[in-house]
Amino acid sequence: MMRVFQTGFWMRIQRAVRCVVSSDRAQDANVLLHPTLQRRTAIAPFALLLVCLSNSQFSIAAGKPVNEYLPANSALNAEIPTPESVLGYPVGSWHVRHDQLVRYMQVLAEKSDRISLEVTGYTHEQRPLLLLTITAPQNRAKLPEWREAHVDNVVTGSRTTEASPLVLYMGYSVHGNEPSGANASMLVAYYLAASNDPRVTELLNNNVVLLDPSFNPDGLSRFAQWANMHKGQVLSSDPEHREHTEGWPNGRTNHYWFDLNRDWLMLIHPESQARIKQFQKWRPHVLTDFHEMGTDSTYFFQPGVPSRKNPFTPEGNVRLTEALAESFIQAFDDQKNLYFSQEGFDDFYYGKGSTYPDAQGSIGILFEQASSRGHLQDSINGPVAFSQTIQNQFTMSLAVFDGALKNKAALAEYPRRFFNETQSLIKDDDVAAYVLHEPKDSWRLKQAKWVLEQHNIDFVVPKDDVSASDQTFSAGHTLVVPLNQQKYRLIKSLFSTQQQFPDNTFYDVSNWNLPLAFDLTFTSMSARELKRVKQGEMKESQLPDLASGAYGYAFEWHHFKSPALLQSLLSAGVDARIATTAFSAMTTEGEVAFELGSIVVPAGVVQPNNLAALVANASQAQQVPVYSITSGSTSVGSDLGSRSMVPVRAPKVLVVGGDGVNPYQVGEIWHHLDTQIGMPITLVEQARLGRITLSDYSHVVFASGRYDVGDKESKALSEWVKDGGTLIGQMSALSLFNKEKWLSLQVSDRNDVDRLFDESELTYADRSALAAKKLIAGAVYKAKIDITHPLFYGFDEPYLHVFKTTNTVITSSQSPFNVPARYTKSPLVAGYSADVLADEIAGSVAVMAQPMGRGRVIGFTDNPQFRGYWYGTSKLMSNALLLSEAIR
Repeated sequence: MMRVFQTGFWMRIQRAVRCVVSSDRAQDANVLLHPTLQRRTAIAPFALLLVCLSNSQFSIAAGKPVNEYLPANSALNAEIPTPESVLGYPVGSWHVRHDQLVRYMQVLAEKSDRISLEVTGYTHEQRPLLLLTITAPQNRAKLPEWREAHVDNVVTGSRTTEASPLVLYMGYSVHGNEPSGANASMLVAYYLAASNDPRVTELLNNNVVLLDPSFNPDGLSRFAQWANMHKGQVLSSDPEHREHTEGWPNGRTNHYWFDLNRDWLMLIHPESQARIKQFQKWRPHVLTDFHEMGTDSTYFFQPGVPSRKNPFTPEGNVRLTEALAESFIQAFDDQKNLYFSQEGFDDFYYGKGSTYPDAQGSIGILFEQASSRGHLQDSINGPVAFSQTIQNQFTMSLAVFDGALKNKAALAEYPRRFFNETQSLIKDDDVAAYVLHEPKDSWRLKQAKWVLEQHNIDFVVPKDDVSASDQTFSAGHTLVVPLNQQKYRLIKSLFSTQQQFPDNTFYDVSNWNLPLAFDLTFTSMSARELKRVKQGEMKESQLPDLASGAYGYAFEWHHFKSPALLQSLLSAGVDARIATTAFSAMTTEGEVAFELGSIVVPAGVVQPNNLAALVANASQAQQVPVYSITSGSTSVGSDLGSRSMVPVRAPKVLVVGGDGVNPYQVGEIWHHLDTQIGMPITLVEQARLGRITLSDYSHVVFASGRYDVGDKESKALSEWVKDGGTLIGQMSALSLFNKEKWLSLQVSDRNDVDRLFDESELTYADRSALAAKKLIAGAVYKAKIDITHPLFYGFDEPYLHVFKTTNTVITSSQSPFNVPARYTKSPLVAGYSADVLADEIAGSVAVMAQPMGRGRVIGFTDNPQFRGYWYGTSKLMSNALLLSEAIR
């Protein structure tokens, strides 16, 4: 009797579920009642009860069984496991966690002879990065030969044969909170593994698909947790629901809150490093980059805005993208889906996934799906269901395959055309090579060398000194990058100082000059000068042997890793001093001159018993030379016991974050201190700032953001600084510093920028172009710096290249002692800024450092740690933390 009741009740639940779905989608409701959830008890059905209301306040966002996502008549192999058979629920019912995604791909690789799976690396959080290689089983043994032949064709520009395969790299969800791509990747992999329809057979018999299911596993997992933890059995589609409004920081970014879709060039993170290694290994004909955008949008696919492509990208790339897009158009026209193209997004910055391939003879394609940002969300186009976003990404993935097969001959021929056109550019270029030089800091030069190596860019380590542009560069501290190579276009972008473009509107930065970012001297080289360059090898500098009974130890501050060495010593309890005057001292290596900012470790104060070993180990770990000083008496400058040798205070750093604060910048500060310096931070949300005991910390850092600091907190911070604390702010945080009178400065506002531009002759249609002119999306500016100031200890030249992403102008009448850096009279060096903006910025404040009681307040107009790779200025934060006691 009870069993009859239970069965009948279960049927009533099924009918209730079906009342909110159309009759032709009734199977979706059956999927909701997945066998693993069907517990035939009187209680279990209540757990799945979904309310059906006529006013549509509640709705069901069911996932769908895999066959409903796939094309009709897919001829599926029943032996291949479906996603729901492994996940325990239909795709789209929940946001897949990365560990579930990995498990499904592993099962597919185990069951399908079409798929091989490779772990290419690991994220910061130690999640595996996967790459599936998918092709017909009979091709498996041919893959090494195919790959080598294809890469050789790309590099040499040789002609391919009709039998040559295409290599298609399918990449998904580089932004973790844009998960439809990663969820769709399971459907793509299953379809290619299980289907025997003609489309799949043709694709896999003669081509290779590389499938990267999640570019950003850490972010994907963070967002999946957020979306799933807010999902009810009855979904809320209200955009104001917490599910659709992520907390700080959101899931877009990786572990350190970096945007991985800006890291394809400088490769700061392991996810990017692993991906680029595979790109360079395979050199795919097409690389896809599946994203999401605002919920009220529809669907975008490239080409982007025609006038906003990178000038080094050939027109042939655009024509091929247009040809591929015919298949995208057909796929969405057939489904009556809304879409757009050639607007909103550009193809300029080579550090993004859809544009990086364009500089190297491949076709990169961006796809943007309107986001559900959860399971179901209302939009101007109706409810956006997670399952539908997955469907669209899957549909477009198949359209990529269709377009590639239709244009196979053109895609196969394109690398040769790209090579030949590039050779013509090389021939017409007066520049034959670029020279990179850094005499005092081997780390930054080696880092530039490493970046070139990751992109398979050829370079020469000169055997002898080289001459270029009437300058001589010493061997051992120099790299030469010839332009006569297939990567010519990518190299030109990495050394570009272009300031004006056909269209001065940018979705992202307008410059990414490698030597300017790394603060390296660089110049061009003629063909005649290049002929004289002979290949040598980069010599490793020998570290001095340290004497255990030395009077003390000292090291220069020029080396990028010197702050890490000092932090290591401070963490071990070592007493260190900052040399605020230059001096020369006798060492076991002879007399050595030490410049301003050098660090002295005297043995004659309380030190750990194993001081010599601690110093030697730290020197070895950071590869920074440390010298053993034999006497406290110096031949030049202050003696080692002088009051000019300022004791270093071991930093304990508080970084303010939370709602309103730029998570990218907080992440960049955290990443720099954690990975480059080895310094822990305490991160607190600004809402908790009033409950923090400030005296427990030596430094408080405010990244760019909107701050609401109450009178109590403001007074506490002021008193803390006066008692010896160091307060640091950057970019828009300086508005707070101005308001609280922590720094004597003035901050421009939007009205100040508006007044610089004449609108009298403009029309309504000119609004967007004018708004773009008012921005500084990312350009390089030159600042004149005072290298005798503690903030600039370790810098060699009186000028520094700063990356600017703000049109805010900071002015101050403070003395040069408090303003150690101002922008030059002609500050723009590379990238675009409107002339009136550059003129307004000329002479304005770049860096301030103002004493306040026994402490000091430091302000940076720009972001010293920009994206983790602007090494030329990132040392400023290290100096502000480690050398702040010298600012008096």
